[in-house]
Amino acid sequence: DPDNGNGSASVINLDNVQKVLNTNADIALAAYEDSVDTAKTLQTAIATFAGEPTQANLDAAKSAWLAAREPYGQTEVYRFRLSPIDSTDYTNEDGPEGDINAWPLGEALIDYVVEGNDFGDDQVAVTEHATGVNYPAMNIINSDVEITKELISNTATAEDEKDVIAGYHAIEFMLWGQDLNLDGSADTLEARDSSGGQRPLTDFTSDQYAARRLQFMAVVAEKLIEDLESVRDGWAEGAAYRAAFTSAPDEATAKQKLAEILTGMGTLSEGELAGERMQIAFSANSQEDEHSCFSDNTHRDIWLNAEGVANSYYGVYAGYDSDDDGTDDMTARAVDGYGIDDYLTDAGLDAVKAEMEAALAETETQYMAIDQSARAGTPVDNLIQTAVRNADNPMYKGILALNAQSTVIANIATALTIDGDVVDPDASVCDTTDPATECEE
Repeated sequence: DPDNGNGSASVINLDNVQKVLNTNADIALAAYEDSVDTAKTLQTAIATFAGEPTQANLDAAKSAWLAAREPYGQTEVYRFRLSPIDSTDYTNEDGPEGDINAWPLGEALIDYVVEGNDFGDDQVAVTEHATGVNYPAMNIINSDVEITKELISNTATAEDEKDVIAGYHAIEFMLWGQDLNLDGSADTLEARDSSGGQRPLTDFTSDQYAARRLQFMAVVAEKLIEDLESVRDGWAEGAAYRAAFTSAPDEATAKQKLAEILTGMGTLSEGELAGERMQIAFSANSQEDEHSCFSDNTHRDIWLNAEGVANSYYGVYAGYDSDDDGTDDMTARAVDGYGIDDYLTDAGLDAVKAEMEAALAETETQYMAIDQSARAGTPVDNLIQTAVRNADNPMYKGILALNAQSTVIANIATALTIDGDVVDPDASVCDTTDPATECEE
């Protein structure tokens, strides 16, 4: 091993770093390829439903949407590091992530909504948007605005995300509709049902705007596929980004590349998943801030995002679950490579390795409990209600587990003599050491 200048052997082994980078890129390519394929299957299901708008075909389109989320959720660990999801040139934050997966959605700009204290005037106070004219008199569906990919791309004119009209969650809203309470209200204080939204089939058949809803879904799906393909192509063999990312000819560059991987893992774990995706909704009983609020699929979002962190650590990608039975059955692109765990073993860093694997196991225990709760009839929008918001709640425990996990990821960076934060302190306004405390906007 080379000397690091202070008389001790360096923990940076360039050959082993190269294996970590290659595996990390292989997993990204596989998961994004699966994301493109499942989005195309969703597009086909939407077209089939448009051709024959039956309840069976609507249900099939919903199933295709759920399946499409399975590989994509595992890719979110590639965010926060200027990879192709966030950047087109490895420098600027100009990638398509916002058009692919942004939420909360601007559903009031798309179609009719029911207002309540969980979805009120603050959700429709959108400025300068091409379609946001005189709400509720006009939205995309009930107007004559031309539905094009260019229109759908116009998602960033307000200062918040309430004008988002693109991506997975726009299709989700069209398929399910708002997830209202048992009495049909949108109020946080009323009894919440345990199913997702209940958009009637007639919205796609006899309703006067039925054809526009079908057209909107088709256009959004087409754009979603194009955006996903652009990300996938950045990870392809021979692509400029992949070539740059997998090049680590010296110790300084090798550290930088390892830091990028750890930053994706650490920032997703703490600020993004524990904070933005879990604590904001949990601490405020805010169904609108739940990730997949229309379909009640947030338990899978949490599982898959956390699984993606473990994938990066262990250097594996098992594939995805195509039929929502909890088992990965689509394994054609599975990867089993050289992970950070292998690197730590070879570097003799057994203590931090054991610490990380214990942290990942605790996170897994909690996300599996959240998933099991949803499958047993208590989805995330029920888990965040005030009556059950306590320290025994798996959402509470999961936030703490992810916070602890992010600390260990930072410890790995320290052990590898990597400078700088791999857990972005500004990624969330939440204090994830105290999951019940509301996040300061």
